[in-house]
Amino acid sequence: MERVVVSMQDPDQGVRMRSQRLLITVIPHAVTGGDIVAWLAQKFCVSEEEALHLGDLLAQHGYIYPLREPHSLALRPNETPYRFQTPYFWTSTLWPAADLDYAIYLTKKNIRKQGALVEHEKEHYDQLHKKINHMWDLVVMQAQEQLRAAKQRRKGDRLVIACQEKTYWLVNRPPPGAPNMLEQGPERGSCTASWVQMIQSSDFYRQEIEFSRKALGRTRVKSSICLEAYQKFSSQHSLHDPIMSGCLPSNPWITDDDTYWAMNAPMVAAPTKLRVERWAFSFRELLDDPVGRAHFMDFLQKEFSAENLSFWEACEELRFGGQAQIPDLVDTVYQQFLAPGAARWVNIDSRTMERTLEGLRQPHRYVLDDAQLHIYMLMKKDSYPRFLKSDMYKGLLAEAVIPLETKRRVFPFMRKPRHLSPSPSVLPTSGEPPATSSAAGRDCEG
Repeated sequence: MERVVVSMQDPDQGVRMRSQRLLITVIPHAVTGGDIVAWLAQKFCVSEEEALHLGDLLAQHGYIYPLREPHSLALRPNETPYRFQTPYFWTSTLWPAADLDYAIYLTKKNIRKQGALVEHEKEHYDQLHKKINHMWDLVVMQAQEQLRAAKQRRKGDRLVIACQEKTYWLVNRPPPGAPNMLEQGPERGSCTASWVQMIQSSDFYRQEIEFSRKALGRTRVKSSICLEAYQKFSSQHSLHDPIMSGCLPSNPWITDDDTYWAMNAPMVAAPTKLRVERWAFSFRELLDDPVGRAHFMDFLQKEFSAENLSFWEACEELRFGGQAQIPDLVDTVYQQFLAPGAARWVNIDSRTMERTLEGLRQPHRYVLDDAQLHIYMLMKKDSYPRFLKSDMYKGLLAEAVIPLETKRRVFPFMRKPRHLSPSPSVLPTSGEPPATSSAAGRDCEG
């Protein structure tokens, strides 16, 4: 609603505002109910009835208020003048409508109209007087001070502020019989009726039977198989977990040696053996490691299929790249890998190509996902197993670095200086004279 209200107040494309004369008072920035309905109908391409309903909701939630009859929060599609509520009184501000503020408002109204309050306002006034009787002097003082400050304003400003306050309290303290817009929810009666009507139809039971049949035919995995897979995963990754198995050559979190981070940098000349072993865990582990992906690219070049990995990397750049470069990136990838006669053409099936070409009519960052998945599965099932069995991978395992454990000096704030124990229970060694005992004896003899 608030976005609609803000767009309605746009000076160029919003509702036409003008000054409205009420007797001898001129109210600026006023709009008519007919202009509001016409703007809503044109903006959202709806009928006048729907536009009137939307405008009525805006009025009932207090975003617009009438100037002539502020006691009725309804939109009339005629020349009735309205104004937009100030954002301070919007329902989204979430500042509570406290009893003290309501008491000050009713006291101001009671003083200004000399006791001429509406029946429900009189009841609230009496209840608040009993409830906060201990601070009623503060309420009266605040009301008088606000009335004194209001007399210094122009008459038009006083009228606008009074309408704003009254609209706010009509929304937060509605009169008896009026709907409370802040507490309304879905009508339960209509939902129940629609539910009863739905379960009486044969289509409902046909859908339930079909859903139950699919649920019974769904494949499920036994808990024992899940536990075995979890145990295998844990045993496989335990040696590669720095918390479980420690860091080699030393732990950089408790020492001043950063060799561990240097040896496991994203790009290194010679990876560690644990790092090379992780490439055999899964194809995703290999692609996520920049060093492993570079060696896999060298392997694919020897097999004359490096365009597959290049296409996958181009799709990743498209997916996570900037929004402004998406059309150019899509066209570049298509011309380089998918177009007929492309320099680095990749082999994908006809069905995937049809879906990709259909999506290229309105390019977006996920338009090549089907083709990327096809090439990914092709590399995973064909090129990746041959890479693990190749002499290149075996040579990388043999030449991998195995860091030796070293003990480095800990940080200065973690060193504890060694002191002699002051405890008398610590006895000296046999070769040392008992200096403490002799001194104590001399003291006693003296």
